Amino acid sequence: MPEPGKKPVSAFSKKPRSAEVAAGSPAVFEAETERSGVKVRWQRGGSDISASDKYGLAAEGTRHTLTVRDVGPADQGSYAVIAGSSKVKFDLKVIETVPGPASVPAPAPAPAEAPGAPGEALASATEEKGGSSSPEGSSSAAPDGSGAPDDPIGLFVMRPQDGEVTAGGSITFSARVAGASLLKPPTVKWFKGKWVDLSSKAGQHLQLHSSYDRTSKVYLFELHITDAQPTSAGGYRCEVSTKDKFDSCNFNLTVHGEGSLVSVLALLGVPLHSDSHEDAGTLDFSSLLKKRDSRLEAPAEEDVWEILRQASPSEYERIAFQHGVTDLRGMLKRLKGMKRDEKKSTAFQKKLEPAYQVSKGHKIRLTVELADPDADVKWLKNGQEIQMSGRYIFESVGAKRTLTISQCSLADDAAYQCVVGGEKCSTELFVKEPPVLITRPLEDQLVMVGQRVEFECEVSEEGAQVKWLKDGVELTREETFKYRFKKDGQRHHLIINEATLEDAGHYALRTSGGQALAELIVQEKKLEVYQSIADLTVGAKDQAVFKCEVSDENVRGVWLKNGKELVPDSRIKVSHIGRVHKLTIDDVTPADEADYSFVPEGFACNLSAKLHFMEVKIDFVPRQEPPKIHLDCPGRKPDTIVVVAGNKLRLDVPISGDPAPTVIWQKTITQVSCPRPPLPHPDNGCVGPAGLLCETEGRVRVETTKDRSIFTVEGAEKEDEGVYVVTVKNPVGEDQVNLTVKVIDVPDAPAAPKISNVGEDSCTVQWEPPAYDGGQPVLGYILERKKKKSYRWMRLNFDLLRELSHEARRMIEGVVYEMRVYAVNAIGMSRPSPASQPFMPIGPPSEPTHLAVEDVTDTTVSLKWRPPERAGAGGLDGYSVEYCREDCSEWVTALQGLTEHTAVLVKDLPTGARLQFRVRAHNMAGPGAPVTTQEPVTVQEILQRPRLQLPRHLRQTIQRKVGEPVNLLIPFQGKPRPQVTWTKEGQPLAGEEVSIRNSPTDTILFIRAAHRAHSGTYQVMLRIENMEDKATLVLQIVDKPSPPQDIRVAEAWGFNVALEWKPPQDYGNTEIWGYTVQKADTKTMEWFTVLEHYRRTHCVVSELIIGNGYYFRVFSHNMVGPSDKAATTKEPVFIPRPGITYEPPSYKALDFSEAPSFTRPLVNRSVIAGYNATLCCAVRGSPKPKISWFKNGLDLGKDARFRMFSKQGVLTLEIRKPCPFDGGIYVCRAINLQGEAQCECRLEVRVPEVFL
Repeated sequence: MPEPGKKPVSAFSKKPRSAEVAAGSPAVFEAETERSGVKVRWQRGGSDISASDKYGLAAEGTRHTLTVRDVGPADQGSYAVIAGSSKVKFDLKVIETVPGPASVPAPAPAPAEAPGAPGEALASATEEKGGSSSPEGSSSAAPDGSGAPDDPIGLFVMRPQDGEVTAGGSITFSARVAGASLLKPPTVKWFKGKWVDLSSKAGQHLQLHSSYDRTSKVYLFELHITDAQPTSAGGYRCEVSTKDKFDSCNFNLTVHGEGSLVSVLALLGVPLHSDSHEDAGTLDFSSLLKKRDSRLEAPAEEDVWEILRQASPSEYERIAFQHGVTDLRGMLKRLKGMKRDEKKSTAFQKKLEPAYQVSKGHKIRLTVELADPDADVKWLKNGQEIQMSGRYIFESVGAKRTLTISQCSLADDAAYQCVVGGEKCSTELFVKEPPVLITRPLEDQLVMVGQRVEFECEVSEEGAQVKWLKDGVELTREETFKYRFKKDGQRHHLIINEATLEDAGHYALRTSGGQALAELIVQEKKLEVYQSIADLTVGAKDQAVFKCEVSDENVRGVWLKNGKELVPDSRIKVSHIGRVHKLTIDDVTPADEADYSFVPEGFACNLSAKLHFMEVKIDFVPRQEPPKIHLDCPGRKPDTIVVVAGNKLRLDVPISGDPAPTVIWQKTITQVSCPRPPLPHPDNGCVGPAGLLCETEGRVRVETTKDRSIFTVEGAEKEDEGVYVVTVKNPVGEDQVNLTVKVIDVPDAPAAPKISNVGEDSCTVQWEPPAYDGGQPVLGYILERKKKKSYRWMRLNFDLLRELSHEARRMIEGVVYEMRVYAVNAIGMSRPSPASQPFMPIGPPSEPTHLAVEDVTDTTVSLKWRPPERAGAGGLDGYSVEYCREDCSEWVTALQGLTEHTAVLVKDLPTGARLQFRVRAHNMAGPGAPVTTQEPVTVQEILQRPRLQLPRHLRQTIQRKVGEPVNLLIPFQGKPRPQVTWTKEGQPLAGEEVSIRNSPTDTILFIRAAHRAHSGTYQVMLRIENMEDKATLVLQIVDKPSPPQDIRVAEAWGFNVALEWKPPQDYGNTEIWGYTVQKADTKTMEWFTVLEHYRRTHCVVSELIIGNGYYFRVFSHNMVGPSDKAATTKEPVFIPRPGITYEPPSYKALDFSEAPSFTRPLVNRSVIAGYNATLCCAVRGSPKPKISWFKNGLDLGKDARFRMFSKQGVLTLEIRKPCPFDGGIYVCRAINLQGEAQCECRLEVRVPEVFL
């Protein structure tokens, strides 16, 4: 597939550019086309421009000119020039009279560093005039001594900020990353737009820098753009990632055009737009897009919600396609509700973001912060409450409430709400589907004018949204009269029913995850004749066959006889099989003698031949006539009969003689006619010692009748060539004729071609002639190519190649190709040759940049450089380093093999020699151009006085907490390498806890875990011979303080308590910052803070609650933190109540006693014997009465067959399986101190009747 980074083929070799013209002056725009004779149209606002007094149009060869006379404000706008399918837009801006440069206000300077915040860096994007790329010109660098802030945002300590620059100027964007907690340096990537990775585009106008400040443990990453162009403007993104963390930041670059008017407009905030996308500047990132492997990790996603909120409605559809949004209408409806301003909430301290975005299959966390930590929350999805499950997890930490959704699917794309009491906050979750990838790319196609073209591409998702483009311009549905789009599952088709020359170009299918590119080549329709029809001479009743072969098997044609169309019948047959057209005439008669022609349809071509009718005139002769062969040939010299291999060879020889002669056919093979003896063939018949042919059946056969002898060969082969001798004999005499037969065929397939001189988009193909030319001279060759992973061969030439080599062009760099060749003679085209060895078009890299000498010693030289601007599609294999003496031209290899690094140390050099060094970049195409040092380098070390470069933050007291590592790096200078000595309080360092690490340029004091004993004064000394330099460092190891001492309650009155305490015994090797006082109620023992950062050692605690007892405790604080323990009062302090006695009111006692009474008496019942029966009644009385049950005056209390229940005044008597003897009068009696009451009923027990 063609590389996406390549620009589509344009019809213009020179394009018009946007211009600014003063009012009243003429404006001239020029364009040059690739070839002359191309029709060019000029447009303004979509309407064609014609020649008039206002506009002048001129064309001279390939040069076309548009002149706008007497330019005025009405002429300002967008113009375009169109040639074929290529369209280039450009702008005309009219400059009115404006004040001079002195009247233009200067831009306000960048704000200086805020006082009191030395750790914050200045603006991260600044403009550098004149293209200066020196770090001093950028204000993005932090001042010395700046450290990382205490609360970094994500991984970034400082994020890149938006910047502005004038065209031609330079600008630097800076990002700082906290490295204190990182084991390895983070990975940082810079992007322009969404996909363009800038790391591989570093060069003269784009540099990436990185450094590490060991003192502040902060990584600095810089993106430096020099000679900024309007195409450099746009959105950028910086991504930083570690093993388990990721962070990204977006920022914008605005490029103002040159000139006073543009500067004024930029200062006034007027946006400048340009529709010219054809003119690419130095940083034309649109040409840097490359095919991406689906296995690579996708870049960090952009926030689609934020993009839609800031975009205009006309951009919604483009953004939806780019980010894979299928339900655009629903998303815009949710976006409209999202834009409403929300009122300030009292229940939420921090609400949900307006929208969240997550990729399909990933996890998302929705977090709110409540004003009341004890409040209950509910989570809703589209108005329905969410229940906790394996995918939905609720978390509560302090005032924070979090909803975690794992393994997000499209069903999770909804509106979510968090409800607290009567208030709620809402958000929208957008689940983005993975990008649609290209699984089978487009194939290049070569067609003729009028043929049908169908591009087919397969993507990873069914029903995915795709866009078809031609030369970078989208093909819309409005052009369905020419283009037809078809979807079949994962396959997408673009169909052009009848191709024209204007349809040639690069076609692309673009998805949200990549694009596939293919080239369509449309050639003029040409027809090649591989085999023409030949004149025939046949006798009566014989068969005449005219046959021709053309290059296109789909071409139909008409057979003509003497200029009139020939109508087939039972004797005349017309056939068309593949590329072969045949006219067969059976039983030839004298009327068939004529001129026959074959005319292909649609082509100005005519193949003609003549049919000769041979009459055999046999005069009357008397008997005993000698034999005679009647052939219409002069003399008896051998005539050559030519036959195409595979065709039928028929030699019809009329004879006469009386008596009937004997016919003998013989074949003699000479060295001239065939250089090699023929191989025996099973169908050759009986070949005697003299080559006698006498077979009557098979492939080679002889048929003899009274007046003729017919020699037939079915499917002539090369072995059938030779001189055939026909002899007729009878008793009267004999006659003999020699016939020479020559078999011609298509050539043999050539050997596999060889590839050489492989370039960026071309190569040289060489091949050898075929071993056998088929008996006809080779007219030329046809060359084909294909991509290695494709099955489609594409023809490279329509006119035959006469030479044995050809330079193939228009190939795509980085794609693997194969070549094959055909040989063509007058008979036809040979079989294809074997494919060549696969090869990849690739150009050599450009020269490395910024070669510099970093260091020199007596025997070594250290070099460094930057990668070349152009590395080639296959990437770099490495670099080679060479050197030579100043007075010599012989270059010596400094390294064995290639190195992948951009810095090298060349060793074992002769001391004092003056050497030149050069570096080459290598790739698959070979070495590129070298870059050489500007001046010869003298290999000799220069004595340099030792000097310690003590950083500013080490010149004051260095404070570290107990347990933290101490890493003090001090750079120094000095040559040769100085001797470094460390001491503490004048004594050499001892112990394994303190380690010293020295390098040629710095020394490091390292303590893995600091203790209080490590505090003190350290001294470092450099010495070179009798020269030395010293520096002193003060290290203070601090710890948490001990708790305060002797806390006591000095006084308590009213609602107040006065406390006193003494300072802590151990301050933690630093000053005390203050105290924290807390109180606790004796009922709950929950501690609450009363005072924080309190500086005194006595305080008054107020607003205590009357009647409660309180404990008090005090923590001491320093820079490390609060003390581990607190000083606590031993006894609680009670807040007494005032002297008021509570007297409860007196109430008159009420008498609720009551004599028993039945609220529901017993009722008579009739029950069946054998079934349990119950008697129920209800009684009231106070105090609770005593209940007794009687049957016929007998007390039932001791009878086990009766059970008595009493529940809240309801009395129940249960009779277990009564019998007739249980019938009678039952009485229930209730007695208490106030009296008694009773009720009775009759119970009848019936025995059921039994029927026999």
